[in-house]
Amino acid sequence: MTDIFDFEPRIDEYAVMGNPIQHSKSPRIHMLFAEQTRQSIRYTAIQVDVGGFKQAVGNFAANKGKGLNITVPFKEEAWALVDTRSDRAERAGAVNTIKFLDNGQLYGDNTDGIGLVNDLKSHYQIEIKNKQVLLMGAGGAARGVLAPLLDEQPAAMVVVNRTPGKAKELAEHFAGLGNISGCGYEHLTAQRFDIVINATAASLHGELPALPDQLVSAEGCCYDMMYGQQTPFMQWAAQQGVKTIADGLGMLVEQAAESFYIWRNVRPDTRLVLDVLRKELAV
Repeated sequence: MTDIFDFEPRIDEYAVMGNPIQHSKSPRIHMLFAEQTRQSIRYTAIQVDVGGFKQAVGNFAANKGKGLNITVPFKEEAWALVDTRSDRAERAGAVNTIKFLDNGQLYGDNTDGIGLVNDLKSHYQIEIKNKQVLLMGAGGAARGVLAPLLDEQPAAMVVVNRTPGKAKELAEHFAGLGNISGCGYEHLTAQRFDIVINATAASLHGELPALPDQLVSAEGCCYDMMYGQQTPFMQWAAQQGVKTIADGLGMLVEQAAESFYIWRNVRPDTRLVLDVLRKELAV
């Protein structure tokens, strides 16, 4: 007599950690990726108390977790916690993707910048090479995208911040990667850019930094890392007659796809997932 055993396929565990986390789109995005690519995974959102990040990662590893996404306010802490890092994570000083290696070590990467670049190039057909680029903000969001943007070889990259010293300090940190400088908003008068990217928190508060008229070329692009609403920056861009105006939903999907590839060695079709999310947000 032969016994027949039913073997359930192993489901690999992934999650996003942050605080707050309840509104995260990451579980939805990664489950759409998994369905599309026929990967057997489960992906959850875990709220972590400030001060409890290291223990939360340890608990996840102990439960045979395979990988994590990290969001605010733990990206810098994740950078310090991992054993090895990618070059882009090293430069960014922040980690948003952790892979649990077979030897027990933690590998850290930062996919935010490549997510932004891929969104601009794939979904909006915006080439960065030889363009004049303005990056608004000098915090963690700006720092995380600078290296991949500079890898695209823009003609010039200007970082602008309300505190000019922070912009200049950030520019100095990335000076070895390309033509980059920092300044305050008062120095933008009479300058013209092909691509303007908002990496400030102004949109969260319904505010608009002091931008001069005619800052963006007629065929230019204005990109806000916020998504799900028409931000004051996007409204300003429309008033300026800017040709391409984009929010950050595509960046969210693209950075998630890069994380998914790091974990699973499979690249999902981001356009299909982005279409689904756009429809869901419109309801």
